[in-house]
Amino acid sequence: MMLFHFLSGALTMGFLVAGLFFLRFWKRTHDGLFVAFALAFWLLGLTQALLALSNIPVEERSWLYLLRLAAFALILVSIGLKNRRG
Repeated sequence: MMLFHFLSGALTMGFLVAGLFFLRFWKRTHDGLFVAFALAFWLLGLTQALLALSNIPVEERSWLYLLRLAAFALILVSIGLKNRRG
């Protein structure tokens, strides 16, 4: 169980750092796609942190799944909008 918490913390940190990288790219280019990716990665990090801190046995049957679904939906919608604008 201790290894699970350690790896969950490392994964959370990785998601948060990836979000910061996308935010840095947005600062250079002012492209909204990078903001959407940053927000999505931060949502994924929040989901992982909440999963580690709570005692939810099956993630797919909990409300945390909706946060992960929202992160991927945000990525898909932002890519669709980017391709639509050209």
